[in-house]
Order: sequence, then structure tokens, then C-alpha cells
Amino acid sequence: MGKESRARILADHQAMAIGRNIRVSPRKLNLVAQQIRGKMVDRALNELTFSPKRIARDVKKVLQSAVANAENNHDLDVDDLVVREASVGKNLVMKRFHARARGNSGGVEKFFSQITIVVEEKREAEKKAAKPAKTDAAAEAKAEAAPKRAAAKKPAAKKPAAKKSTAAKEKA
Repeated sequence: MGKESRARILADHQAMAIGRNIRVSPRKLNLVAQQIRGKMVDRALNELTFSPKRIARDVKKVLQSAVANAENNHDLDVDDLVVREASVGKNLVMKRFHARARGNSGGVEKFFSQITIVVEEKREAEKKAAKPAKTDAAAEAKAEAAPKRAAAKKPAAKKPAAKKSTAAKEKA
């Protein structure tokens, strides 16, 4: 007789992975997490692969884990996955000290953080419905306004050259 399974927190079309005890401050990790929020998974993986930040490798591993969870545990289509959430939180802090002048010491804090990535399956129909199509009236209004803006930006006509004064003519 085993332990009862917990109720599922996420919806049926979502999967999650958590990376804990990542040796970087939460502020730095959040910069990398911002790059992938709301993007398609394949595009997010490309950005993490070519990111110059060291921590992008660990974030990429967590994202790949979330994709594997979605595929294997929840039978979601990998091609339709989108990074719905990439949240960063604090974890433990190691406290160290630095020897300073005249017998003093300075405190050093080494931060750890964690990242939670939630991927969601979005169908093509949902994506198109989320982006409202431009109406023909809006396109026509833009087309009419374009020549007006171009006319307003014409450069000023050149002024004719000033005539030499009579004093300058007498000297020459």
C-alpha cells in the first residue's frame, strides 16, 4: 500500500520542470528567463543554445526536461509547445567572509536560485485566433495616410545664394 498520488496542479495541456540549487543569483537567472517567456519551445532552445550567458546551459536543461515531461508523461505534441511560464525564485545563500585590512572581515553572500518552467500545448487554430487579423478598412486607412506623411517630410527648398555686397565687388 503506497502513498496516494497528489492532485495535478496544472491543466491537461501543460507540463512543468523545476531546476533547483542553481549557482547564480536570481537577478541574473531572471535575465535569461525573460528571453524565453512566451516563445515557441524550438525558438527558445535556439536562443539558449547561442546565448553568451553561462547559466543559459542550465536553463536549457530544465526546458528540455519540461519538454520531455510533456511528451512522455502527458502525451503532448512537441511541435506545438510554448513556454507559458518561466519563473525564478530564491534558494539558499552560502555565507562566506573575505579577510580585510587591519584584522577586519567583509561578508560575502553566494546566492543560489531555482527556476520553474511551464510549457503549454497551443494548437495552430488557437494561435491564429489569439492574433486578430487586420481588417481591410484598417489597411486602407494606413495606405491613405502614408502619402500624407511622405508629403509632410519633404526637405526644404534650397535658398538662392546671397549676392556679393558692393564693398566686396570694389575690392576685387
